[in-house]
Order: sequence, then C-alpha cells, then structure tokens
Amino acid sequence: MRLLLILAVAALSGCAILPRNAVPVDRMDEAVVPGMPDIRARGGRRDPATMRDLAQSFTQESSADFPVQADGRVHYPHLVLSGGGANGAFGAGFLSGWTKSGTRPVFKIVTGVSTGALMAPYAFLGPDYDDAIREFYTNTSTLNVFKMLSIIPQLLGGESLADSGPLRLTIDQTVDDAFLRAVARAHQSGRRLYLGTVDLDAQFFVVWNMGAIAASGQPGSLELFRNVMLASASIPIAFQPVFIDVEAGGRRFDEMHVDGATVANLFYSAGVFNFQQAREGVGRGQAVEDIFIVHNGQLLPVSGTTNRSLRSIGTRAFSAAAKASTMGDLFRIFTFALINSAGYYWITIPNGVELAGDETFDPVAMRRLYDIGYAKSRDGPEWSTRPPGVQEPPFPEPRAAPVR
Repeated sequence: MRLLLILAVAALSGCAILPRNAVPVDRMDEAVVPGMPDIRARGGRRDPATMRDLAQSFTQESSADFPVQADGRVHYPHLVLSGGGANGAFGAGFLSGWTKSGTRPVFKIVTGVSTGALMAPYAFLGPDYDDAIREFYTNTSTLNVFKMLSIIPQLLGGESLADSGPLRLTIDQTVDDAFLRAVARAHQSGRRLYLGTVDLDAQFFVVWNMGAIAASGQPGSLELFRNVMLASASIPIAFQPVFIDVEAGGRRFDEMHVDGATVANLFYSAGVFNFQQAREGVGRGQAVEDIFIVHNGQLLPVSGTTNRSLRSIGTRAFSAAAKASTMGDLFRIFTFALINSAGYYWITIPNGVELAGDETFDPVAMRRLYDIGYAKSRDGPEWSTRPPGVQEPPFPEPRAAPVR
C-alpha cells in the first residue's frame, strides 16, 4: 500500500479538514456505543466487563466442545490471526488443511486484526465456513477490495488515496442476519470472538467483543459488526477510516477507527483479560490454554537493493517495520504464555515463497499461497513452540501440541 510514501507526500501537502463530530478529549474515557456499553475495551488495561463476560463463558460452554482430556484437564484452544493483506490466503488455506487433517479443535477464543479480522469470524464459526474463506482468498481481485482515487484532490482535501467501498460491499453481502445469528449462537455456547481496531482520536488499541455485539439484540448490531470488520482492515491513509457512532455525556459523537495492525499485527488478550484468572474465578482450575498463532507473512529479512525513490524507500521501510512489530507481538504472547503456563504454537509463511503478484490482490498469487497453507497443515500442522531466535533455556520446555 506504499504507506510510508503516502504519509510523506501527505505531510508535504496543505490538506483541507473534512467536517466531523469528534468526541471531546475530556469525554473520550466515557464514550460508549449506544445500547451496547460493554462490547469493547481499550487495550493495555484489565476490563471488568470483559472479565465478567469471559467468566460467564465457562457456564455457557458444552463439554462436547471442551471435553476433559486424557491428562484429566480441559484444554482450551485459542486462535490468533495476523494481518497481512492478500497474504491472508495462506491462513485461509492453513485452516482448511487443518480441518482436513482431522486435528483442528473447536476454539474457545479467536482474535484477528486486518486481514485476520476478515477471516476470524469464519474461523470462529468452524469448518463449515472453510469454503467461504477459500472463495474470498482465491477469487478476490483488487477491484473487489478498493479502487484508487485521484491523488491530487485527495491530498488537498481527502482522507485516503483509495476507496474501500468494494470491500464494504463484499462484507455487507456475506455478513448478513443469518451470519450474525450464527456468531450469536457460538457466543452463547461459551466461545468468544475478539477483533482489534485503533481509535485514532484516543490513540488506543480497541478490543471488540464481536459475539456480544451479535447477541445483543440491538437494532444497530449488524451494522456495527460490519463496521468493526471493515475498520480493522482499513489501512490509514490508504483506505478511509471508519466512523463509529458513540455516546458521551448524553450527546452523540463519532470515533475514527482504522486498521488494528497499525498498533499490533497480532494479539491475544491485549491486556484486556486474563483467561486463567477468569476460569479459576469460577472454579475451573483443572484446565490449560493452548494459543495457536497463524502469521500471514514472513519474518526473516529479504535482502535487496533499495532504489533512490520515495516508493522504494517507503516500501522497504514499511516492510522492515512490519516484521519488527510482528516479532514483538510474538514475544509478547510468548511471555504471556510462560506466565500463565499456556501452550504456545505459531506458524508463518516459509521464507523464500514469492508473495508478490501482478496486482495488490492477485487471485493467481493468492491461490498459490492458499495451496501452500493447505499443504502445511493437511497432514497435521508442525508448529514452532518458541519465538524466533529462542532455542535454549532458561525457558521451560514447551508442551507438544495437543491432538484432538
């Protein structure tokens, strides 16, 4: 998306300011979605409402979904899906291959940002939705995601260089009332779906309880669900932000939300909840977490000559920053897993696989990535159990990945 190039050009332009009804700074902490006050939380601090909702999930769940294993404990699998744009085709194929292997579990928690946020609701609903994910990530072209706008007018008085209207239309066509009811049923059976966006006004990562939105019964729940999905995939400057209607001090305002990967390319709890404390608080001490991470990208540096151009410099710098951010996210979740004695398993696109296509969303390249992801899990996934570069103690020996 040439994000750094866009930022540099925008910084040099005297942009007009489009009107909006932003939340006053002194009211930002109290802003809530009307009729749904407990369906989101700011990252980086424990949220009492999210903890209560998570504790309730244990009373809702079925032993068929989360049975007692041979070791006498219930294993709770969690799935973390990263950003990565068109590279999400890898994750889509990986999920389908995992289903084919017969070892894919029912996930207690699914999280996602950016392309992972587009995939996460389907992964949350289970293997019956594998075909829908495959359809999107193997037959989508750039025209189905965005269309470029005239650069000069946008620099002078716009908010993005591309229009994500096609992506909004795709979301609206697939996420309908029936889909929302399916998410609500999964939520009411004790499972949780969290997506991440960034509130640019408050500069906070926001964790959205998507199942709670679906199960709320509020008139605007379907629109909000769609808006959060779109916002989490809306790269700032490249795509226009998504405005969420909120209420503070008895008045209506709007919040500006963008791609969750702006802050975290992948996340598990974002500090909002502690799963171990939630389950122990309701007497579920004999249990263990297994956190599975699917990274839709590559981590190792790719050496190459950087041309003396804004495009080349911006693209290379953005790629390096994204990889470094993902490394930090992997270590953050690993630390959480160590503290909470949870299993830690992750996988990424093998280095050396060509990611680029003839266009930003190239069906040919995406089908190739889908097939690679499928092959990586079809016979049972082989997970990395330590963050990149961590091979030796003092870290405890990780557990083997559970087999369902």
